[in-house]
Amino acid sequence: VQLQASGGGLVQPGGSLRLSCVASGDITSIHTLGWYRQAPGKERELVATISSRDITRYADFVKGRATISKNNANNTVYLLMSSLKPEDTAVYYCKADTWSLPYEYWGQGTQVTVSS
Repeated sequence: VQLQASGGGLVQPGGSLRLSCVASGDITSIHTLGWYRQAPGKERELVATISSRDITRYADFVKGRATISKNNANNTVYLLMSSLKPEDTAVYYCKADTWSLPYEYWGQGTQVTVSS
């Protein structure tokens, strides 16, 4: 499985951003897609996930401000974030959890910077 993330950039506080991640390869082995983030000096943390049955899960810090969705036709998972805060600044990674080894794949990350 290969994951290609895009959509990051510089956004003003209060703004919105949509991240995209295209999956390719053995996509039938994927059961969950998700977004994680890592800020400088901090550990990587979960932002949101969506399962093959469209069950979604959000971290408390983005509830009400983020929507994860996927388009099975083009194998893409999206993360729409609004009301962005400076503390949302991080590298955002997409991840695929699979039924077979190695059980997880990571995309290359896309930088999101929230600043005026």
